[in-house]
Amino acid sequence: MRYSHRLSDAIHILSYISIFHDQDLSSTAIADSVQANPSAVRRLMARMKHADLLTTRPGSVSPRLTKAPADIDLLSIYHAVEDDQQLLHVDPTTNQDCLVGANIQATLEQTYAIIQQQAEQTMATISLQNIIDGIHANHQAQV
Repeated sequence: MRYSHRLSDAIHILSYISIFHDQDLSSTAIADSVQANPSAVRRLMARMKHADLLTTRPGSVSPRLTKAPADIDLLSIYHAVEDDQQLLHVDPTTNQDCLVGANIQATLEQTYAIIQQQAEQTMATISLQNIIDGIHANHQAQV
């Protein structure tokens, strides 16, 4: 199973831009922190720009957040960068001749919808500032 790291990488990028706002904000510098390809960073940044989380200027390496980190919630970032916005997925290939196989999909879809709703409600309450504060707290604990 393949997992998406887009949300984590997008939060990383936004945190980096906020924390290092007056330093090198090139996609190469950010990619070095994310340990990703600069083109992957640019693609995520383009998605976040389209979602009005980030602003850039042509010919300038100066991306900026469009709002204060406290006003950007994880759900907004999630919606900006994830193509398939379902956290959990039901196996579509079950044995329809079996009691469990024939009924598990509908049952799990209902259950997963509840989990999705609760996860999104929680994501809406966590701000980018909370993440940045955690980064600083973890750094201080290491020093």
